[in-house]
Amino acid sequence: MASKDVSEPDIVSTALARNRLGVPSVVFFGVAGAAPLTVVIGAITTIYAVVGNTAVPVVYLVVAGILSIFTVGFVAMSRHIVNSGAFYSYISHGLGRIPGVGAAFVALPAYAMMQTGLFGLFGVVASGVLDGLGFQVGWFECALTAWAFVAVLGMLWVDLSGKVLAVLLVAEIVIVLVYDLVMVANPADGSVSFATLSPARVFTPEVAAMMVLAIAGFVGFEATVVLSEEAKDPKKTIARATHWAVILAGLLCGLSAWAMSVGAGPGNIVAAAKAEQTDLVFTLVGPHVPEALINLGYVLFMTSIFAALLAFHAAVARYQFALGREGVLPRAWGYTHPRTGAPMVGSLTQSLLAIGVLVVYRITGADPLVYLFAWLTVVGGLGVLILMWSASAAVIAFFVRHPHQENVWRAKVAPIIAFVLLSIILAATVYGLGDLLQVEPGSMFHWLFPTGYAVFAVVGFIWAVVMRAARPEVYAAIGRGADGGFVADAPRLKGSHTEPISARAILAAARETPGGNDMSSAADPPTLRDLREPPPGPPSWESPPPEPTRWP
Repeated sequence: MASKDVSEPDIVSTALARNRLGVPSVVFFGVAGAAPLTVVIGAITTIYAVVGNTAVPVVYLVVAGILSIFTVGFVAMSRHIVNSGAFYSYISHGLGRIPGVGAAFVALPAYAMMQTGLFGLFGVVASGVLDGLGFQVGWFECALTAWAFVAVLGMLWVDLSGKVLAVLLVAEIVIVLVYDLVMVANPADGSVSFATLSPARVFTPEVAAMMVLAIAGFVGFEATVVLSEEAKDPKKTIARATHWAVILAGLLCGLSAWAMSVGAGPGNIVAAAKAEQTDLVFTLVGPHVPEALINLGYVLFMTSIFAALLAFHAAVARYQFALGREGVLPRAWGYTHPRTGAPMVGSLTQSLLAIGVLVVYRITGADPLVYLFAWLTVVGGLGVLILMWSASAAVIAFFVRHPHQENVWRAKVAPIIAFVLLSIILAATVYGLGDLLQVEPGSMFHWLFPTGYAVFAVVGFIWAVVMRAARPEVYAAIGRGADGGFVADAPRLKGSHTEPISARAILAAARETPGGNDMSSAADPPTLRDLREPPPGPPSWESPPPEPTRWP
């Protein structure tokens, strides 16, 4: 092999930080994205008030069950594909590269809108908290402060963000459980009622709309898979963390919705929700706890939103990184920070996009709670639901082509059930989107956003076809990520990701292993052959590699 110049780029500049996150840290990212305290204070109260049905607790538990079934096949696939591209990668492996790129073009705006929309809620809530302390600060200034912190943390070590989320999420869960205990200990009717947990309440006409609203409260749990390349033992860590994220979010939301019905009374909860709105929980627990605990709840409501902002920022940045690394986006998006391993360009892109949207809303004077938070998160949630539905189909197709990789439950039964159930929920969401956005019956917004996602997907299909014709080597690598020819299986050298590792150093280490002098030897990690050419240029295959037939 010809010697390389000492100025060759470091592998670390095109690889995420590895072995940074254990199961708890990944769970924190997943549950933080779901933002349980935000759901309890905002979403659950809204469903009670808007839908006017008391089946909210059982609906959350049913939705948690549906998503748990989806998670079975989803994480089974994660054991075979380790890629920060998550949905994009899974769909490209299951349904093909062209649908995979279409999914990527849906994922980017969906997650970007979810993250950006949360700045509106944070700004309003933080402004209210500061107002209570005697400081007059507008929502935009508060949102701008949160934006600055997220932008900085997004460029630092991912485990640092995990530690920040851990502190915020533990405090958030504790306050939710304390409030639940207080409401159950002080029932409005003098005795604890389990009426709102009755399964019979599911069989009502409003349940479809309630499931659509409830499932939005879980969006974010699937972002655990985006962290797969940075997790310790990803094939086990991601599976466990994703299951735990769904279970914790489901139990917290279901328990809290029931506790609220106990505190207000099953017959009065709808009226109380309409009257108190987001203050409902604080109104129910206020007479029974010190004022300091109420104030702490408002502060943690604010930090809950911040935790979700940080989690979604990480997801968006890593999607962009995966697409840049594989050449779907310009190669610059495939770079990571040489010390922290954070996806630099992806993180910066999302930060710039978010600040641009915030400035536009500030200039136009649009209501940040309605048109920034509510609209963008609902539309973003629709995009994530489309991705989950597509991913459930991809899981089925993947294990049909690669049988005997998992048992029947994981490979066939659970994915098929998930696909059917998600098809029903997706249809209900598209049909009732205008009602969720609270627009007039004839408004174009009933169909504009679903059509917009269809347009993004078609653009992705066309781009994939163009790549297949013009850049077949890039097309062949779509969705293959680190396992498909990068550094996922490269030998680990002394030092962490903060210590730059060059291509020459990895190749030198490979020569010390049996068969290391023969780059095609079976004793070498299969990805080393792709290090003959330094990044960031496209792989230098003479012809597209065959479709992999073995999965790690």
